[in-house]
Amino acid sequence: MLSVEETAIPAVKIVTPKKFGDHRGFFSETWSRKAFAEAGLDLDFAQDNQSLSASVGTLRGLHFQSPPFAQDKLVRVTRGRILDVAVDIRASSRTFGQHVAVELSAENWRQLLVPVGFAHGFVTLEPDTEVFYKVTAPYAPENDHGLAFDDPALGIDWRLPILSLTLSDKDRRHVRLAEMQRYFD
Repeated sequence: MLSVEETAIPAVKIVTPKKFGDHRGFFSETWSRKAFAEAGLDLDFAQDNQSLSASVGTLRGLHFQSPPFAQDKLVRVTRGRILDVAVDIRASSRTFGQHVAVELSAENWRQLLVPVGFAHGFVTLEPDTEVFYKVTAPYAPENDHGLAFDDPALGIDWRLPILSLTLSDKDRRHVRLAEMQRYFD
């Protein structure tokens, strides 16, 4: 009851659950352990997270957690629209430093599966955007790290002028890829 598409980096997947609609609206099973396992995505989620970003151009990321609290993330939008980005930070990967950018919205119903070994972030493309995501490990502040969203080596096109983006102070201080400790070898 779901579609799974590979992206330019095969470890990152676009997952689209089926919607069943009628005159009342719709129903969708957005996550099912059984359906995901049958699709080759055997994940054990530990925590759900949700964010609301009031303004267009709110950027959150690029975030990741190091082992033993590294996280797979399944990201979806319940209201609004985002550009969701996953950056490969697995040092031995042939796609190290490359990224995938996928538009997720409440309308297109896509989800992005961001595996362990990737930094993740998104920028809102509509006001009052809500993002909901499942993670396979709990939040661990001592293992919480980030990568600079504007690192020229990453070449991410956030679709909006960099100077117009709204970020937390923490997200403005992340290191560049060349300076980052290699957590995933």
